[in-house]
Amino acid sequence: MDYFIAILAQFIAAAVVLTFHEFAHAFAAYKCGDSTAKYAGRLTLNPLKHFDPLGILMFALAGFGWAKPVPVNPNNFDNFRKGCLWTSAAGVLMNYVMAFVLYPLYLVIAIYVCPLVSGTYLEIFLTYLFWSLFACSLSFCVFNLLPFYPLDGFRIVDAVNTTRGKIYRFLRDYGYYILMGLIFVHIFASRISFLGYIDILGYALTFATDFFGKPITLLWNWIFSLFV
Repeated sequence: MDYFIAILAQFIAAAVVLTFHEFAHAFAAYKCGDSTAKYAGRLTLNPLKHFDPLGILMFALAGFGWAKPVPVNPNNFDNFRKGCLWTSAAGVLMNYVMAFVLYPLYLVIAIYVCPLVSGTYLEIFLTYLFWSLFACSLSFCVFNLLPFYPLDGFRIVDAVNTTRGKIYRFLRDYGYYILMGLIFVHIFASRISFLGYIDILGYALTFATDFFGKPITLLWNWIFSLFV
C-alpha cells in the first residue's frame, strides 16, 4: 500500500511541477510580446492543457519527464534575443523558485503536521507528496538545463549564442537522440546492474541536484533550527 501511495504522491507532484513549468514559458512569451501560447489555451494553470501522457508517467516513475511544448513564435517578440532567452529560461527559473518555496512547506508538514496523524496513511501521503514536490521541482529544473535539443538548456544556449559552430550543430542535430539514450540507460540502470556504471544522466542529475539544492536545504534547515 505504501508503494501505491508513493506513486500517487509522485504523480500529483509531477503534474503540479510540469504545469507551473509550462505556464512560466507561456507567461514569459506573452510578456515578451508573443500571444501564441495564450491563444492556444496554454497560458493557464489547468494541468490538462499541458499534459503529455507519456511524459507525466515518466516523471512519476523516473523523476523527470516532459509536457506538451508551449507554442511560441519568436518573430512576435518585442526584442527577439531577449524574448527567446527569457521564454527559454522561464521554466527552469519557475521550478527553482518552487523548490525554494516548497522545501519549508515540507519541513512544516514533517515537523508539525505529521506527528498529528502519525501511523496513518495520511502521514505517508503528506510526507511523500511534499518531499516529491520539492524534489521534482529541483530535478526538473536541473534536467531541463542540460544542453540537448529540445530541452530548455539548449534553447538558452541558442538564445545567447551568436555563432553556429560544430558543437552547436551537433547538439541541435543529435541532442534528441543522445538524450533518449541517456534516459533509456537511466531508467533501466536500477534493473540491469551493469548499466548503473554508465548511467551518466543519473550521475549528472545527482551531482547537479545536490549542488543546486544544497543552498535551499541549508538555509531553511538553519532557519527552522532557530524556532524548533
